[in-house]
Amino acid sequence: MEPAQKIGPILKLLETHYPQVHVTLDFTNPLELLVATILSAQCTDERVNKVTPALFKKYPAAAHYAQAPLPELEQAIYQTGFYHNKAKSLKALGQALAEKFGGQVPASLEELVKLPGIGRKTANVVLGNAFGIPGLMVDTHCGRVSQRLGLTIAKDPVKIEFDLMTLVPQERWTRFSLQLIWHGRAICTARNPQCPGCPLLSYCDYGQQAMGQ
Repeated sequence: MEPAQKIGPILKLLETHYPQVHVTLDFTNPLELLVATILSAQCTDERVNKVTPALFKKYPAAAHYAQAPLPELEQAIYQTGFYHNKAKSLKALGQALAEKFGGQVPASLEELVKLPGIGRKTANVVLGNAFGIPGLMVDTHCGRVSQRLGLTIAKDPVKIEFDLMTLVPQERWTRFSLQLIWHGRAICTARNPQCPGCPLLSYCDYGQQAMGQ
């Protein structure tokens, strides 16, 4: 079955099985989500959520990250791993936001990806979840599930994003990618995916092959 033929049934099944999806990073404003997303690289959202309450209280504005000494930032985010690079990213981000955007997080993909350390995935996370602007968030889970379902043959996240954009209605982009992320965490895991009990099995190229169907 071609991707355009099966995307409709897949969307319906995802809506049935994952009706209450949301980003699992804790935040109260766009800056907090942007910072949390940066910290989530190579780290679980659960661990990030343990670090960010104190971090957000100490650095409530972009200027605070810009002015913070690097050793101080590193200590504050140490538990998220790769803290040297992440601290540099947060400081550079704070400086860019303070200098170019009056300390506010811009609400456009074009402007977000110009910020230091911000790629399309992070930008789409912020757009979709902090601003309500549809964005396809292609993380490792979304990319893996999309490939296994046969919705794309691309390996590059940006190419996967553009493939999905042609299949999924724009108003569903954020919700769809969140549903794939949740599905990838719960069932379609990188190792030992639970194909026999997968609700998407009938439309999954990988699952059909794995089950010998």
